[in-house]
Amino acid sequence: MPLQIIRQDITKMKVDAIINTTNKKMIGYSGVDYAVHTAAGPELDSFCEKLTPLGLGTAKITPAFNLPCRYIIHTSGPVWHGGLQGESIILKSCYMESLKLAVEHGFDSVAFPLISSGAYGYPKDKVLKFAIQVITEFLFDHELTVYLCVYDRTSYEFSRELFEDIRDFIGEDKTEMQPICSPRFARCESMALAEEDICDCSVGMPLASAPAPSPKERRYNSAKDMSIDEYMKKMDKSFAYKLFDLIDESGMTDVECYKKANVDKKTFSKIKCNPDTYKPSKQTAVAFAIALQLDLDETQDLLASAGLTLSQSFVFDKIICYFIQREIYDIFMINEALFEFDQVLLGC
Repeated sequence: MPLQIIRQDITKMKVDAIINTTNKKMIGYSGVDYAVHTAAGPELDSFCEKLTPLGLGTAKITPAFNLPCRYIIHTSGPVWHGGLQGESIILKSCYMESLKLAVEHGFDSVAFPLISSGAYGYPKDKVLKFAIQVITEFLFDHELTVYLCVYDRTSYEFSRELFEDIRDFIGEDKTEMQPICSPRFARCESMALAEEDICDCSVGMPLASAPAPSPKERRYNSAKDMSIDEYMKKMDKSFAYKLFDLIDESGMTDVECYKKANVDKKTFSKIKCNPDTYKPSKQTAVAFAIALQLDLDETQDLLASAGLTLSQSFVFDKIICYFIQREIYDIFMINEALFEFDQVLLGC
């Protein structure tokens, strides 16, 4: 996926370049800066001396020396003074100038720390959301894989109110949860069932106690007399063809859709070139559903075309249901929540 949030020591990242948040003298006094200079070795100190001073919000590049990455992009972040001295403008410039430098050098992958989140005091409830917003804005016009390295939970603060709301939603009794049924069948809760009726939620249809054949029986009776060729012709569309139809209906271009889904160009090309055989992971399929702003029924239908489903048995699935039911389709807000709950992120 173009933007990934990971828990990792940035000095361990094997990417084209890591971003080092430093000061105008480019000397590793503390935090990420100290860790980068220590891991890179004394050659980095000597090289940086030739590049100083480094202006606030600007970026310069050096070799990585003993680090596993190829290069280091150094940027000077703002010290927090209550937000009254243009801190957000400087911070945005740090991200943008670093990203521009990466593109100018033809890099495919870069890794960022949460700039100014440590000793520089930028509010922890703002740094992650701000970084995601700025990087996403840049990636909409560029093909680049960006890692946001969050060293530990002390580096940022997730919304406590949202966390509690999601946790309460996840912890609800399953019998009180809204059933998630395929859109091809009526919702269980929308049917007035008699006490003697039986509900088969595996297909989302009530099975009447009357002697009339059930939907399963009707489908079986219809299919059993078909030849294999006739049966195969009646199969539903594959995931790729359903996706293409939905993109056309949405009015989005292919690029707009896969960007909104946090899916890279290479993956979308695979879908385009192999529409009959491509099988997505659940996080990729859900990412497209979010990008297309599908409701739960439509999401289930798209997932079903890939042999997938959302259930009430997994934390990941219930978090996705939480956001879709509330019509919140900000994929990076969803990924922030998934990250907080230690779940796989959306995209590919």
